Amino acid sequence: MALLVGVLLAIAVGLLATTSGLDRDRSFYPTVTIVIASYYALFAVMGASTHALVLESLVGAIFLAATVAGFRSSLWVVVIALAAHGIFDLVHGRVIANPGLPGWWPAFCLTYDMTAAAYLACLLGSGRIRAAT
Repeated sequence: MALLVGVLLAIAVGLLATTSGLDRDRSFYPTVTIVIASYYALFAVMGASTHALVLESLVGAIFLAATVAGFRSSLWVVVIALAAHGIFDLVHGRVIANPGLPGWWPAFCLTYDMTAAAYLACLLGSGRIRAAT
């Protein structure tokens, strides 16, 4: 169920952003990527784990840096950051023990990230959104 919801929600957010014009600004998908990466830190706070919060913040900072770099250079970097975050979701539990993390989250986030990355890649490939400033 988490897989299906992740895909459907990413498509719904993408379509809403496209049809409403929210994604006309190049900052939309980088902002979404930053928010996505921040959830693991939120779960660490919910699990009352300082150790997990520090680790999640360090990993989140890497995704934040990649996303900002992509915003400044090419949104293709943001596509890669989204997809990389999805891959991170696959191994997250083996890398960081986060007691606040819901068991269904990694599967949901994996499919959301990959679907959002594919959606943004389609927009960039079609020329709907410019990759670079």
